[in-house]
Amino acid sequence: MTARARAVVTALGMAWRAGRGLTIAFAVLSTLMAVLPVTIAWCTKLVLDEIAAGRPGVGVTAGLGAVLAGCGVLTALGPQIVQYVRDESGRRIGLAAQDRLFRATERFVGLARFEDPAFHDRIRMAQQHGGATPGMVVSAALGTARTAMTGAGFLVSLVTISPWMAALVLGAAVPSLAAELWLSRRRAAMLWGIGPVERRELFFGELLVNVRAAKELRLFGTGAHLRGLMNAYRRAANAERSRTDRRELGVQAVTGTTAALAAGGGLLWVLVSAANGTGAIGDVALFVAAVAGVQAAVSGLVVELVTVHQQVLLFGHYLAVLHAEPDLPVPARPRRTGPLRRGIELKDVWFRYSPGHPWALRGLTLTIPYGTAVALVGRNGAGKSTVVKLLCRMYDPERGSILWDGIDLREVDPAELRARIGAVFQDYMEYDMTAAENIGLGDLAALDDRGRIEAAARRAGVHGVVSRLPRGYDTMLSRVFGGLVDPAEDGPTDVGVHLSGGQWQRVALARAYLRGERDLLILDEPSSGLDAEAEHEIHQGLREHRRGRTSLLISHRLGAVRDADHIVVLDGGQVAEQGTHTELLARGGIYARLFALQAEGYRQREDHTAAAPHDRLSGAR
Repeated sequence: MTARARAVVTALGMAWRAGRGLTIAFAVLSTLMAVLPVTIAWCTKLVLDEIAAGRPGVGVTAGLGAVLAGCGVLTALGPQIVQYVRDESGRRIGLAAQDRLFRATERFVGLARFEDPAFHDRIRMAQQHGGATPGMVVSAALGTARTAMTGAGFLVSLVTISPWMAALVLGAAVPSLAAELWLSRRRAAMLWGIGPVERRELFFGELLVNVRAAKELRLFGTGAHLRGLMNAYRRAANAERSRTDRRELGVQAVTGTTAALAAGGGLLWVLVSAANGTGAIGDVALFVAAVAGVQAAVSGLVVELVTVHQQVLLFGHYLAVLHAEPDLPVPARPRRTGPLRRGIELKDVWFRYSPGHPWALRGLTLTIPYGTAVALVGRNGAGKSTVVKLLCRMYDPERGSILWDGIDLREVDPAELRARIGAVFQDYMEYDMTAAENIGLGDLAALDDRGRIEAAARRAGVHGVVSRLPRGYDTMLSRVFGGLVDPAEDGPTDVGVHLSGGQWQRVALARAYLRGERDLLILDEPSSGLDAEAEHEIHQGLREHRRGRTSLLISHRLGAVRDADHIVVLDGGQVAEQGTHTELLARGGIYARLFALQAEGYRQREDHTAAAPHDRLSGAR
């Protein structure tokens, strides 16, 4: 079976599972709508022949008239019923397809796919077309069957009048079908080609209304510049679409003219035959209806086949995501880790994000003993955040190994490993959800446990802030979405609230506290957005929380890690030096220089603060 055939079968299977009853009803209605035009044409011919012959067949004529009236009612009501069934089926299929797509993305246990621009283009195409394609394929498949049945009926009718005329009309439609299939391939290729351009346009469009970007856009006056870039990408995409539309217009004009000439020639022949007495008056009516029916059926067949063809090509992106190999191997029989007892070891770890990237870690070897606090420090780009990603198994080392109590992380189920880790990331998330949900996402088992959520907020020092919000823990923390709508009120019962950077950081810290007794606590710049007083308070609480626990601390503020049991200085992806705070200061290396620079900065600020009152007094004298 070819890839396209498999795509069609997959789409039809999804539609069948999403709504079998609707699919059957759609098929029955499609069959009924297929036979109606042919029935009307033949009844019209027979009525005209009865009238032209002057036979006293009042009962026959009345009966045919009644059939025509019934067909007219069905023709009027049928499309609306078919449309409802199609839409309802499409909604159910779309929901099932969307769920299946995002369930598939959960199989990507690492970060590599989500940091790949090509994957973002593919997932966007999958979102746009994956949910709609199964419904459209079902609709197009049944539409193809319907138009084929109608066309066959009219073609048989044409054969009864003139076999060679039937062949002429049908032959004129073949180039149209071939041309439309060729055009559909070109259009699908065009849509894939402009995908990155449209994604870039979407980025600028979202940026222009983004709350976080609004301050800089207005202060720097960059709105018009970004709008110009957005419009440039739209013009580039529009130009490609216009080229495709012009090509389609030219091809369709040629094929349409060919079909019209064939029909016109046939009509002239049947009129001459009727005028000469070699044909019946009813034949004229039947011929006109049959030619129009065959051409409409061929045209509809072309449209349905092109729709299926194009949707199947686009559906390929959906299937590519659905059937993509996992980005990280998960063992069929993973080893159980158990609670951490000895510690974590990184042995000769080499890692880079792709073959085109430089090495982020170069033979890194270090140990995080059980029950101790190890700090990672170093300049930007030294490899600190990369170590965190590897410990959480967002990536695997290219060479070397990471051991949890002697077990290689590659032999462990990533979900089980991550269940044993609590973390505050430097680039923590700000969810457009309620305050309780923002904290509760740290441990889904506690999502509905308000007592645990409030306890975690208190430890993070954010309970007071949240309690004073308009709806307390049920307040929406967002400027994008408002509050819940009360049906008894005219509008929202409350307005979304946006916290300050420091308050958000405390919420993220509360998420980590909610995870409770985890084996490894990772704190990646947990106080970078806080003032000095708040930072001191947070670190006091963290010191108590991590006492006796295994923890990894990362901070550019060396004063925040000076009490760690062991400090590791990274430089260029390697361990440059390690030891306690006192030992590293005595060594006079990188750590000592960085600490001295930061201490000098604090001393200068203190000297300036101390001198300010004296200067003011001097000025007063």
